[in-house]
Amino acid sequence: KHDNILAVGETRKGERGRGGKRNREAPWDAGVRGTAGSSEPPSQLSLLLRLSAAAMRQLEDQEEGQGSGAHMISTARVPADKPVRIAFSLDNASDDTPPEDAIPLVVPELDQQLQPLPPCHDSMESMQVFKQHCQIAEEYREVKKEIALLEERKKELIAKLDQAEKEKLDAAQLAREFEALTEENRTLKLAQSQCIEQLEKLRIQYQKRQGSS
Repeated sequence: KHDNILAVGETRKGERGRGGKRNREAPWDAGVRGTAGSSEPPSQLSLLLRLSAAAMRQLEDQEEGQGSGAHMISTARVPADKPVRIAFSLDNASDDTPPEDAIPLVVPELDQQLQPLPPCHDSMESMQVFKQHCQIAEEYREVKKEIALLEERKKELIAKLDQAEKEKLDAAQLAREFEALTEENRTLKLAQSQCIEQLEKLRIQYQKRQGSS
């Protein structure tokens, strides 16, 4: 497999030389050909050199095939014992994340942090999670509405209870006042009867004095 990769790389390199393009020989190319011409079995270093040479040739072909207006991928020739680093920049990448205020409200009655986020339509799992979130949000809205109704009913019952307690206290006060007035009426009636008796006695005494005179 590695010999085939080397042969393909040599063929491409020869074609670039016939077309008038650059045909510079990398330091590791000579080592690769020397190892390939030897009758000894390839060592780990020679295999690494072959793979590195094939990778670099592929990168060079990609660079030459790109247009002048395209973004070029910058590569540097490095020794075979070092990894190849590909540098690119994300400075011009656009931020497609919408602002928080731009997210539509699925359930307007809920707060912003409780709103279901828009799903990724290409993901079935995201759509399923979105549907579940919408269902939970709707249930939460219904429960919140029921809680508000129960709170209102609680206030009404508390008001009625206070009114009943007040009426109960008023009834007890009226009962005590009635008992006091009843006792006062009985006392007044007793005093009235005593006064009537005394008046009758005085009238009789007066009549006796008039008869004796």
